[in-house]
Amino acid sequence: MIADVKKTAEQKMQKSLEALKADLAKVRTGRAHAGLLDHVTVDYYGTPTLVKQVANVTLLDGRTIGVTPWEKKLAGAIEKAIRDAGLGLNPSTTGDTVRVPMPALTEERRREMIKVVRGEGENARVAVRNVRRDANAALKELVKEKKISEDDERRAQEEIQKLTDRHIAEVDKILQAKEADLMAV
Repeated sequence: MIADVKKTAEQKMQKSLEALKADLAKVRTGRAHAGLLDHVTVDYYGTPTLVKQVANVTLLDGRTIGVTPWEKKLAGAIEKAIRDAGLGLNPSTTGDTVRVPMPALTEERRREMIKVVRGEGENARVAVRNVRRDANAALKELVKEKKISEDDERRAQEEIQKLTDRHIAEVDKILQAKEADLMAV
């Protein structure tokens, strides 16, 4: 029973880390990467559809993303969707390819991005702590039902705290790497 609680807690904490990594991938650094457009949706015959489902998204060079729609008439709609996505990008269509150049980040914009990254990191820490709280509540419930002893509960809580500390340290490490990436010119 204790093993189940710890295993569930570890899985949920790991999912929090994965969610943080996915959120940070959307934060733009000075370099281009195809994942930047993962959440951009385009109107495809009246249905909001992800750009990556209606086009090939590739890197043309270190600072330019190329989007080649599978249907040529979608190029204009994709260009408009990228412009309206709030990413600060200004795409242009050349032939049947939409070129998305990455503008250089100013020092002020980099600092704003770091604030966003730190906010995402704090959300991840809160998520990990919430998992700890839920696991501890589950252990207390097992003690109340007399399925485990109080000593077992105390030992399990210590192990869950170590698990929490390890995952929060991992969050900090991920944030440090992203901040260094943002500040690199």
